[in-house]
Amino acid sequence: MVNPDRRQQEGQRNSIQSKLNYRLSRFAAMELHPVIKKDETEDVKYKKWERKRAELLEEIEHYENELKTIKEKLSQTPKHITWQELRDEDKFEQLLPGKKRLIDTVNMIAYRAETAMAALLTSPTIDFPMARQLLQTLFVTEADILPDKVKKQLRIRVHSTSRPASNKAIEKLFEQLNQTELNYPGTDLRLIYELTSSAKN
Repeated sequence: MVNPDRRQQEGQRNSIQSKLNYRLSRFAAMELHPVIKKDETEDVKYKKWERKRAELLEEIEHYENELKTIKEKLSQTPKHITWQELRDEDKFEQLLPGKKRLIDTVNMIAYRAETAMAALLTSPTIDFPMARQLLQTLFVTEADILPDKVKKQLRIRVHSTSRPASNKAIEKLFEQLNQTELNYPGTDLRLIYELTSSAKN
């Protein structure tokens, strides 16, 4: 595993180096354009310039010392460590990308399933984008779940839409799904899909 301490130290080093470079460039600019005393007015300007130059030098020395210290720490910090060596809070953070990969995988599977079902809905009057839109509407449509342990069925009774053409396409899809004779996971109940308009008691 990438050592989180090493990553943090590298971030600190980059930040310090950036601050140091900024001050070094300002100091170099002051050296290229020094203020030379000529009279009393210039003397005030020169003292201000000199004070600012001294402050920059002090800051440069400060960041150079910090940079030296952090580089020494980096040289003693391994780039990689084992999972067991991670702190508990770092282990939790390492698990987050795995969770995202799981969600991405589930989304990909759901998208492929939707694509396969959309292909079953296509017809001379329903193109592929329309079929996908019809499925997305179907997935959020209210439905009744009616288990029947005697007949070993789990009936999914979906409320019909306001469009007869959509209802006809959905009924065609349900016929094909019912022909697969799939059981609800973990049970012996066979899934039966139907629309309320065509449901039989």
